[in-house]
Amino acid sequence: MKKFEIPDFYRSPIISRVKAKRKLDDPRKKDFSPTVLDFGVVKFHVARHFGFCYGVENAIEIAYRALDENPGKKIYLLSQMIHNPGVNDDLQGRGIQFVQDTNGKQLVSWDDISKEDIVIIPAFGATIETMDLLRKKEVDVQQYNTTCPFVEKVWNRSEKLGQDNHTIIIHGKHNHEETRATFSHSSQNGPSLVVKNMDETKVLASFILGAIDKEMLLAFFDGKYSSGFDPDKDLEKIGVVNQTTMLATETQEITNYLRDAMIKKFGIEHIKNHIADTRDTLCYATNENQSATYGLLDTDADIAIVVGGYNSSNTTHLVELLEQKFPTFFIKSEDEIVNLNEVRSFNIYSKDLELKTNFIDKSEINIAITSGASCPDAVIDKVMQRILKLKKATKSIDEVIGEVLAN
Repeated sequence: MKKFEIPDFYRSPIISRVKAKRKLDDPRKKDFSPTVLDFGVVKFHVARHFGFCYGVENAIEIAYRALDENPGKKIYLLSQMIHNPGVNDDLQGRGIQFVQDTNGKQLVSWDDISKEDIVIIPAFGATIETMDLLRKKEVDVQQYNTTCPFVEKVWNRSEKLGQDNHTIIIHGKHNHEETRATFSHSSQNGPSLVVKNMDETKVLASFILGAIDKEMLLAFFDGKYSSGFDPDKDLEKIGVVNQTTMLATETQEITNYLRDAMIKKFGIEHIKNHIADTRDTLCYATNENQSATYGLLDTDADIAIVVGGYNSSNTTHLVELLEQKFPTFFIKSEDEIVNLNEVRSFNIYSKDLELKTNFIDKSEINIAITSGASCPDAVIDKVMQRILKLKKATKSIDEVIGEVLAN
């Protein structure tokens, strides 16, 4: 695996040593049980896998290289580099301007961008329409293109599906930057439709099995299908791909549900002619983060803490998993920890930051902790250090890490 050059302030004295030890002991990542850091009054159960993935580290390396190589030039990012406020704030603080917000709202007019300017393509990728617009302006769109290779893998699979006359079903959030980009690419190759979850998938299957009519289906998915999409003929042969930050298990459940509907309609003997096997498009990093989160669910933790950006899709899914068992607190940084009793935690349903009480209310507490793929390890470190300081832990970080490394 390539080693990326990212700023030192994103790295950590605690987590980096823990990850290095686990990598040495379990290079093939067959063990998803957490690492236990026992500080006496606080015991952290640290997820086996979390934090910056390949695509994020690649994007950060390229973005900071663009800054270093182009002093005095105007540098733009099409939208947020990744869904982490600390990373994006630092890039903006160094002079990078965002062309659009995460919902596609224009922040900088295209008229203000010229071929002399630097434009960075974010890790989520960009729509074909945006790339064509930049090329017409003679902007170099390849030099600082940070599109995640696993996102591109989904695009390539979508192209192959379209060439084989499949309709592309995208499991994603239709207004997410990555899904907008994937939809743009897939629509060039075949009919495309975005489904967000199992509830929407069941509506789609209802049409396939004749339970609802065409008008009902199109009304339900308004704004989520490609131009000219005709359910009567375009749902005879399908393939499912995903927004790489969605729950891999849910993508597989959606695929299996649609496969069952196709079997009921066409028969098991003909199923290969009606739905493609697309398991190879699932992102390895998202899979590993989620498998490590299931490992946390096997612990006896009292609470769980998930660290990351509040608009991060993959981080939100980690919260969904952990809150099934533990009181779960979703925070962007250590600054949200007011004291041992109070913490500002993001509610993924109301989209509000809420002041929660009874945060750490035990004399000795077990805490499951993880983060999303766009969260620097240094932020996890600071969260842990904040809790250790408030709990007045007497065992030092070096002492505890030393115990882990010795085992």
